[in-house]
Amino acid sequence: MTPTRKIKKIDSALAKLAEHEVSCRLCPRECRVNRSREEKGFCQSGSQASVSHALLHYGEEPVLSGCRDITEDKKGEIQRRAGSGTIFFAGCNLKCSFCQNYQLSWLNQGQAASDGELARMMLDLEGRGALNINLVSPSHLLLPILRALRIAYAQGLSLPLVYNANGYEKAEIIMNLDEIIDIYLPDLKYFSAEVSGRFSGASDYFKHAGPALKEMSLQKPALILDKAGIAREGLIVRHLVLPGQTTDSFAVLEWLAAELSTHTCISLMSQFSPCYRAPAELQRPLRPDEYQNVLTKAQELQFENMFVQPEAFRSEEHLMPDFSLVVPFDWRGKREDS
Repeated sequence: MTPTRKIKKIDSALAKLAEHEVSCRLCPRECRVNRSREEKGFCQSGSQASVSHALLHYGEEPVLSGCRDITEDKKGEIQRRAGSGTIFFAGCNLKCSFCQNYQLSWLNQGQAASDGELARMMLDLEGRGALNINLVSPSHLLLPILRALRIAYAQGLSLPLVYNANGYEKAEIIMNLDEIIDIYLPDLKYFSAEVSGRFSGASDYFKHAGPALKEMSLQKPALILDKAGIAREGLIVRHLVLPGQTTDSFAVLEWLAAELSTHTCISLMSQFSPCYRAPAELQRPLRPDEYQNVLTKAQELQFENMFVQPEAFRSEEHLMPDFSLVVPFDWRGKREDS
């Protein structure tokens, strides 16, 4: 889609969503705060985006991050290829008790960015060779993000947009993003209302996530890759397997197979590590056999496109960020400038 067409779609979405500036109901929490007056609801966000980091990220699915290889040139300097142009936003509308990004979701570690500043971050990432613009936790900041995108497209932004979200969305809001978002990357964390209530304080999680993912699938039913194997558009559904919760993982997979399609691309993640306020029952690593049982279930359901993560059992250090650092991810045991 041309930048001009994207700008028209953004203008339309902003017009339809304008009411949420003064009575925010962008997500299922429906706090109804007036964010134009800097009133803050559950997500603790005002009228501007709050950004923790904007960087080239190498830890997403390979179709998003490209080649993760890191090599040293003759001078011993680190050389990397591409990467996902990732913007980590502060605040969250879900706040899982075990969140590995708790510094952002719970502690709101980030700096306010004007619409113009956010647009410049996007353009800078494109200038550095990013494969896409990856918006992490965008749901609660949709309005400033759309305003920034309008500026960025007017100044030449041309990368695919990735909507990297926790799944706690409203389908009627997602409808407004049709032809704006190129790649949807939602979590489908839970099926059980009891489990989502216990771990994320949202017993209505699946009630909203299910219809939202259906809308995403309607907009982007197939994952489309370019000649280099990089995603240009589509849907990838992530599911993090939790210790002791394989039954709920089975239910998630069964729903995806029945209600979306076994053609749907899924990403089964094994990187769970007890973080922040994880309750007693989650104060242990995920066992390899638990992950294998979920993977076997996905294979039995005949999912055709899967990303798997068995390597996390060997070394998960690089997957655990520290957003208090300039470079939050530890690639190959080193922290280098991105």
